[in-house]
Amino acid sequence: MARAAGRSSGNLPAARTGGDGVPGGLAEPAGVEGRVMDIMTRTQPAGWQLYRLGQLFDERKEKVSDKDFRPLSVTMQGIVPQLETAAKTDDGDNRKLVRAGDYVINSRSDRKGSGGISDYDGSVSLISIVLKPTRAIYPRFAHHLLRSPAFQEEFYRWGHGIVADLWTTRYADMKNIRLFVPDLPTQKAIADFLDRETARIDLLIEKKQRLVELVAEKETMTRDTFTVKGVSDNHLMPSGVEWFGDVPSHWVICRFNRLISSKVDYRGRTPEKVDEGVFLVTARNIRNGVIDYERSQEYTTEADWAALSARGLPEIGDVLFTTEAPLGQIAQVDRTDVAFAQRIIKFRANEAMVSNDYLAQFMMSSQFQRSLQLFSSGSTAAGIKSERMAHLFGLVPPKAEQAAIVSEMREEKRKLGGLIAPIQGSIDRLREFRAAFITAAVTGQIDPENWSRRGTTDRRLDQIEAEMGA
Repeated sequence: MARAAGRSSGNLPAARTGGDGVPGGLAEPAGVEGRVMDIMTRTQPAGWQLYRLGQLFDERKEKVSDKDFRPLSVTMQGIVPQLETAAKTDDGDNRKLVRAGDYVINSRSDRKGSGGISDYDGSVSLISIVLKPTRAIYPRFAHHLLRSPAFQEEFYRWGHGIVADLWTTRYADMKNIRLFVPDLPTQKAIADFLDRETARIDLLIEKKQRLVELVAEKETMTRDTFTVKGVSDNHLMPSGVEWFGDVPSHWVICRFNRLISSKVDYRGRTPEKVDEGVFLVTARNIRNGVIDYERSQEYTTEADWAALSARGLPEIGDVLFTTEAPLGQIAQVDRTDVAFAQRIIKFRANEAMVSNDYLAQFMMSSQFQRSLQLFSSGSTAAGIKSERMAHLFGLVPPKAEQAAIVSEMREEKRKLGGLIAPIQGSIDRLREFRAAFITAAVTGQIDPENWSRRGTTDRRLDQIEAEMGA
């Protein structure tokens, strides 16, 4: 495997070699050539003091059992009671203790941004770093400081690993990260300011996300009608299948496997991950009928691609299906120079019965998704084995009606996409503003009192709304 390069930008100014007020030698991240100024210490606000992170926090390393301390999840939203969908292990007696008020951060880069101050006593997996704030730092200020994008980049820069998704930062390195921190009253004032202002931004984002969800629900309702009732008035009859209800009398009901001419189940050995190579489509990339190449970017070797392709080369239009985590997401192959990871099955339609395009629409319908849940297994994250899909049913309209359903759904998606685009653009801009705003506050670039007095948040939010037309 190729080793990932050091995470320095390479053009930062040289760091001071002394007089920074931090006792002891300060190591630089592995792989960084020469001494460079830390991301968090490029400028020193007046009256703020320079610390190593290890002076602001003590590492909590006590091992406990989740039988005694409830399991917690470390998420992008903070520290929460463990999610039902979280992967469980048999190693519940080998976890780290968390006390209310501790800061917990996931050490791995594929969970970048996951962390926060815990409101709970509990336990977390060993890949998390648990920090107990000292008297030098106010916990809510620490929450915003360590969750800021600037700190996340610095934390990542001090990591080690082989490829990006296996990049890990250890506490032994993390404790040397340098931070400018104000006195406790100023920390509290900044934390209160950020709690108040980010809550306003979050509420606006939440309202816009709900609008996006409502539009998406309209697409789902339209698909459910078309794939079970058709695009025009049809004489209906009981289907005999609970989750279908009444269906057009001239449609064929059959076992799902009759709709498939070939399938490739990609479970098995995990492909080797490398920095550059063949794009590896994972279950995370498959969302809402398309492959989202931005959602996860992983690569495998030419050799592993050849081995995976030996099971069956993909063709444009083949239907991809995720078997778990999450179960039942659908997409169609839109390029053939990619490899497919575990938890994905590739279906090719039996063209004597259905087209690939109709098959994808049918598999995205709520009725088919409901049947998946009935035949799935797993106490935490639902999943289904390919052989169990033989128990499912398919609905087969005549070919002309299949084509009409596909055409109508594409037009519906185009129209609804036009509604969603400006709303989603506004959400993205709000998130960018929120991230930059937090970083500016915790690094002393803005004065909370002046910011509030001038109504700067209101003006910036109004500006974003006007620019995005949402």
